[in-house]
Amino acid sequence: MSFELDDSIREDFLVEANEIVEKLGAELVELERRPDDAQLLNSIFRGFHTIKGGAGFLSVEPLVLICHGAEEVFDALRNGKLALNNEIMDTVLQVSDLVGEILGKVANGQVPDPAPPALLETLQAYVRAGSDPGAAAVAPASSAPAADDEFDDLIDGVRAGLFVDAPGAEDSAPPASRSTSSADGGDEITEDEFEALLDQMQQDAARDAAPKEAPPEAPAMSAPAPAAADIPSTAAASADSKADPSGREAGQGSAAEATIRVSVSRLDTVMNLVGELVLVRNRLTNLGADLENEELKKTVANLDLVTADLQNGVMQTRMQPIGKVFSRFPRLARDVARNLRKEIDLTMRGEDTDLDKNLVQALSDPLVHLVRNAMDHGIEDPDVREANGKPRTGKVELSAEQEGNNIVILIRDDGAGIDPEVLREKAVRKGLFSADAAAKLSDAECYDLVFLPGFSTKEIVSDLSGRGVGMDVVKTRIAELNGNVEIQSELSKGTSVKVRVPLTLAIMPTLMVRVQQRTYAFPLSQVLEVFSLDAASVHQVAGRPVIMVRGKPLPIVFLRSCLAVEGDDGGNNLSYVVVLQVGSGMVGFVTDDVLGQEEVVIKPLGAMLQDVPGFAGATITGDGNIALIFDVNGLMKRVGKAAA
Repeated sequence: MSFELDDSIREDFLVEANEIVEKLGAELVELERRPDDAQLLNSIFRGFHTIKGGAGFLSVEPLVLICHGAEEVFDALRNGKLALNNEIMDTVLQVSDLVGEILGKVANGQVPDPAPPALLETLQAYVRAGSDPGAAAVAPASSAPAADDEFDDLIDGVRAGLFVDAPGAEDSAPPASRSTSSADGGDEITEDEFEALLDQMQQDAARDAAPKEAPPEAPAMSAPAPAAADIPSTAAASADSKADPSGREAGQGSAAEATIRVSVSRLDTVMNLVGELVLVRNRLTNLGADLENEELKKTVANLDLVTADLQNGVMQTRMQPIGKVFSRFPRLARDVARNLRKEIDLTMRGEDTDLDKNLVQALSDPLVHLVRNAMDHGIEDPDVREANGKPRTGKVELSAEQEGNNIVILIRDDGAGIDPEVLREKAVRKGLFSADAAAKLSDAECYDLVFLPGFSTKEIVSDLSGRGVGMDVVKTRIAELNGNVEIQSELSKGTSVKVRVPLTLAIMPTLMVRVQQRTYAFPLSQVLEVFSLDAASVHQVAGRPVIMVRGKPLPIVFLRSCLAVEGDDGGNNLSYVVVLQVGSGMVGFVTDDVLGQEEVVIKPLGAMLQDVPGFAGATITGDGNIALIFDVNGLMKRVGKAAA
């Protein structure tokens, strides 16, 4: 009898298992600080135990074997038979990495390699060391039952998946019995009860096989099963449900409907439709303002409110906590500290700050670069810190918070800081500036030099840094997200790097401007202020136009000249300056007119226009016209090339 698993079961397992692996990374590092924390030990044990149960159901034997070995080690640790040390921790972290690799191969449809025998033997050696004298070694459990019939295999897997995770079952059963079944002895359910549960699962499977609009709920193995004491009542409820289907729905409906998994592609489709609705809303708002019809204006106002609520609701479904990125940093801090022989204390705040799922993924690599640089470049060696009157342990703080429509991520360390003079000397040696020009650079401008390709102040090249790559990639990636990076530092006190990105990239608040009867949009997240231009206040400094704002020089860019639009008259009739944040500095863009704020839906440019610098996309404005959306960083590159 053949049986094929529904892809949704495999996907549900992968989602849950990957979430557990992310959580394990932080918990294992925390356990190293608090090795006697019983709650942590139990949580890690349950994590490996849960992955093992799901892997056994899917017959992923290497994952079963490796998780079983880790599970047995943590069972010995939590029962006081084994004491945690660095060797055990290194081995378990290696297991965690291997679990992640196996899950990745399963997700890609690849057959994972067999579990490394040396690693399994090392885990078993720890288990034997914690066993009583003369006790037999605990052998890893096989993932597949010996029965030839595939349906019998499934039944065994279902039994394990249903009852192996029962609360308290892993605490009450001895390790050896837990490797095969946690339902042995007094906790084992009767055959009648099991048949009732099996009938219920077959009914659910038949219902799930019917056409449906959304992916099925997580299978039984994905959620903790009821406690052993509750199983008879559950079976009875299932038996009653066969006589009264409505009773089963009433009893289980609230739990089943609490959550539902929806593919990201569906959310993207809904988000695109909401974006189109926003464009229609903007169009109707403009038309209603031109008509003297109060009822129409009220209707449009109601549509505006409903659309805003709908837009916010759909955006919330795409939001994820940035903690999904932060969770990898405790492990990173541990590895870097051991590699560099430093003592580093990493603290994190704001892990529950939400932002768009696409941004969470896009920020992962840039933040890894920044955190690693803070530990490598920033934090000094313990002996150096002690000689300078600092604690031997360096502190790195990672925080996130929402500010308006933006997310601000701060990476701060209490290390040596950045010496601007060193940066000036490096810039002169590389031929980037003359000695006089470098001397005139402000400290903030010096800090921006670290984002140049190939620019590094690290004299000794290591596996972590000093190769002149990383920071330029960080700035490029953040700029692609319509964000910016700002560095502040104080010598011998430490450095902070502030990353600011919008909450979402799907719908963007913009400032609409006009240049020679053409409409353009600036990302509102980068706009600082707008004021009228007095043509007489424009001065030329080193061949560049500059105006004085509150006693400080502000470089300006005439958009007519930059865009080479027809009717360019040198900027004599331009009347508004839009000041934007560009990196750690400010630049004023001179426009003909400022039309006001508008939420726009970003449409990608065609293939022929994708490589044109200075534009992030296009949108349809409220009056039905097309407006190009500026990419400010690309626009500055365009200005630099024109000036050169």
